[in-house]
Amino acid sequence: MQLPFPLAEEPEEAEREAARKLFAGEVDFLKGVVAMDGLPPDDRAEVCFAGRSNVGKSSLINALTGRKGIARASNTPGRTQEINYFTLGDERFLVDLPGYGFANAPVAVVAKWQALLKAYLAGRVGLRRAFVLIDMRHGIKAVDEEILTLLDKSAVTFQVVLTKADKVHPRDREKVLAQVREKLAKHPAAYPELVLTSSEKGEGLATLRAIIAGLT
Repeated sequence: MQLPFPLAEEPEEAEREAARKLFAGEVDFLKGVVAMDGLPPDDRAEVCFAGRSNVGKSSLINALTGRKGIARASNTPGRTQEINYFTLGDERFLVDLPGYGFANAPVAVVAKWQALLKAYLAGRVGLRRAFVLIDMRHGIKAVDEEILTLLDKSAVTFQVVLTKADKVHPRDREKVLAQVREKLAKHPAAYPELVLTSSEKGEGLATLRAIIAGLT
């Protein structure tokens, strides 16, 4: 019996190599955006990364691109309040969305971020997929459910990427995966494959690169 939301298969050698070349090419920070009128032209395919504070989003983007400091990691939750755009070659944008789940952020600031996220998700024709990062040690939390529901309402296909897989013993992974699968079953916009990653160990990076490279 096929499990719902199976792990994404590793790419074929040709796909892996094409994706490696894409990410080894030009990847540049384009701009940080705090309002919809600052977004770049919607003239190419883009994918976005969403995740709660300290899920390892910046580390994953840095690992995918092989550039240590292209995405700014911060130990202060809520410091990155912009939508950060990166160019991936000439035909794609990588988009780093503001983190969410800041217990200490002012209500007005949170409301502003939420409004910007809603406007972004509803308004980008070129958006091919949202990658929602979930900490493998914790599974899907209530604060993650909020963004998943927002993606459902915005009719944006999202795919869950589990981060920090190296921090979870192999025998404990199935328990987390079962919880994630159960939660995702309630979300119609969820793409039916999971990606397991470790920015430190490199696990899953080739698979995620190949998925992104295939979204045109």
